[in-house]
Amino acid sequence: MAHPVENVWDYPRPPALQPVPLPVEIVFAGQTIARTDAAWRVLETSHPPVYYLPPDAFIPGSLRPASGGSFCEWKGLARYWTIVAGDRTAERAGWSYPDPSPRFAALRDHVAVYAGPMESCRVGGESVTPQPGGFYGGWITSWVRGPFKGGPGSAGW
Repeated sequence: MAHPVENVWDYPRPPALQPVPLPVEIVFAGQTIARTDAAWRVLETSHPPVYYLPPDAFIPGSLRPASGGSFCEWKGLARYWTIVAGDRTAERAGWSYPDPSPRFAALRDHVAVYAGPMESCRVGGESVTPQPGGFYGGWITSWVRGPFKGGPGSAGW
């Protein structure tokens, strides 16, 4: 299925929340640790979409609470997750919002995952590329165009 091209500079600020009409899956350590047809994505100016999966999309034991947290001016306080599969772990590779702002209430307890530490993250069967930089967790697909915040020289955007 061909996707319309999306330019991240056309995404809104404050961000928009959209249901994802495609299957989303995450593979780590040779295991499909999450799969869903009920993901959400957040679209924000200059960022590739961030995908949030419902907690029941993850296989039991693949999410362990991690230390620390962060604050998003739009979504609220985030908690972090360590991803576990077999004998491998990816520390603080996921995050969620236990009590998001009303605008993002649909994301309550849904988990976003950094694509970089995973073996593969896929949207509609297509493997994604991680957003540049170490903080943002967007997933870049063939139909999303940048430039993207997170790369060198983009800190002031």
